[in-house]
Amino acid sequence: MQRVRLSSHQAPVHKLGDTQMTLSPKFRLAAMRSTLLDPSLEFELSIRGEPLIPGLPDDVALQCLLRVPVDRHAACKAVCKRWFSLFGSKEQFFTLRKELGFHDPWLFVFAYHKCTGKIEWKVLDLTHFSWHTIPAMPCKDKVCPQGFRCVSIPHEGALFVCGGVVSDVDCPLNIVLKYEARKNCWTVMKKMITARSFFASGVIDGMIYVAGGSSTDLFELNSAEVLDPKKGMWQPVASMGTNMASYDAAVLNGKLLVTEGWFWPFYVVPRGQIYDPSTNNWENMAAGLREGWTGSSVVIHGHLFVVTEQERTKLKVYDSVSDSWDIVEGPPLPEQICKPFCVNCWESKIYVVGRNLHVAVGHIMKPYQSASCEKKLRFSVRWQIVDAPGTLFDLTPSSAQVLFA
Repeated sequence: MQRVRLSSHQAPVHKLGDTQMTLSPKFRLAAMRSTLLDPSLEFELSIRGEPLIPGLPDDVALQCLLRVPVDRHAACKAVCKRWFSLFGSKEQFFTLRKELGFHDPWLFVFAYHKCTGKIEWKVLDLTHFSWHTIPAMPCKDKVCPQGFRCVSIPHEGALFVCGGVVSDVDCPLNIVLKYEARKNCWTVMKKMITARSFFASGVIDGMIYVAGGSSTDLFELNSAEVLDPKKGMWQPVASMGTNMASYDAAVLNGKLLVTEGWFWPFYVVPRGQIYDPSTNNWENMAAGLREGWTGSSVVIHGHLFVVTEQERTKLKVYDSVSDSWDIVEGPPLPEQICKPFCVNCWESKIYVVGRNLHVAVGHIMKPYQSASCEKKLRFSVRWQIVDAPGTLFDLTPSSAQVLFA
């Protein structure tokens, strides 16, 4: 198991939208006019023959400068006027990065203070392992953080926060908030048709689906709806086969899987539903799938993985052929990751964020054929720890989303 320490000293938490924030692109040399810089200043400086980097063409120099880590931007602005202009406009800067195909992953963690319940978003640069902040999310003061549902469209650099509940009056919300990494700001979108909390959510083909959840007085809902983010409009879809709040949900093979999860004292077998948007129909979840779903899920290589909250916090994977779960080979979740935790993934990596915002990165090894006659695919995992700075030790995670910017 590999451990990453940010520094021998307490690591700073940088503001993502003020003087700090970068990402990195695929190298593409192209003669281009920068939409990033102030045109009048750029023209004046170019007439004087002042290059971005002496000895390099501006297009090559720009590709280099766009790779500077976020927490170095403040220092870079002091180098010269052209660098000040380059690093001064964050929205234009990230727009240019997007145009050039920069795809650095960032882990956005929706967290709250243990004592006050105050909500904060913290952002981990998954390339340089440094923490940053973003502007505060506009919402009511007294809310239950766990009642919200967060989803993201990674390559568009957008995340959405839906629903929630006012904690002191048990009043569900129908708000929808959108954060765009390129603009580093929040916008309020059209409200959901039905106010709900503790519901299922997922993104299928760029459309955001929500289903079930709790209404006033903990009444469970069976309604479902879908948001087209580009049009900003919600539309109802087929209702679930049962009224149900959601413990966890996942998108697998173009379908939304919803489970209510196990609850102490485990007398009642959990229910589960599967929604197929191509037919606008719900069906019951297979018994093995819903009964073995004992934690938080991610989908990697077309397989459903669960970081279990029991079973020594092992990682397991679902086998649809046998309707059973197999333990993933390798060590359990590192002991530094304490419950409650939240999970997300990208490509072959699982990100598990625990209390105090310590992060475990699980590297999923490619499946191999087992030697048994069953011929099952076997996965293995290797864990890496990213210790959080002490300034984050009073935070508890509620959701984690991966974005590219």
